[in-house]
Amino acid sequence: MRMNYRPLLQFLGQHGAAAPDRDTLMRSIRLEDHETGRLCGRGLLERIAGLARAPVALEDVQAKWLDMFVPDAQMIDLAHRLSEHHRVYLLSNIGDLHWSHLSREYRLHGVGHGVLLSYLAGVMKPHAGIYSEAERRFALTPAETVFIDDRADNIAGARARGWHGIVHEEFAPTVAGLRQLGITC
Repeated sequence: MRMNYRPLLQFLGQHGAAAPDRDTLMRSIRLEDHETGRLCGRGLLERIAGLARAPVALEDVQAKWLDMFVPDAQMIDLAHRLSEHHRVYLLSNIGDLHWSHLSREYRLHGVGHGVLLSYLAGVMKPHAGIYSEAERRFALTPAETVFIDDRADNIAGARARGWHGIVHEEFAPTVAGLRQLGITC
């Protein structure tokens, strides 16, 4: 999945919020509280709504919060293909609102052989604890584990645990990285 924050940022801007970009917004709402399970979805929506100077309905905030995903069909298909011959797990920094939405709309809960979500684990990538929990939960051997993520800091966290890592930017280079590790797609 790719993320498009523009509609949410525009919505907030139209209601007087000072959130000019994704990073400012995430810092303002302290997203890590939600994505580590310390703040429920409603609490997050209230934080987002609290940024606006003009009143906004939580239902409208939730609709914008959920409407930021752009499916990457090639990567979803790749995960399904890989899971036919390899153990495939999803490891995601995510809160309950997004996970419920992604499961319902895109059936991501059915990709691969298991899922580890930061809001349930209580820790987020790139913290070592989430990788350690994945190793424990899925019986992973670090030297035999390949991790694909779109953030270099998350890949660095996995590599620090002895995992192989591929920074995903585009489909073809990601597939080439898998092939270099001897994984056919």
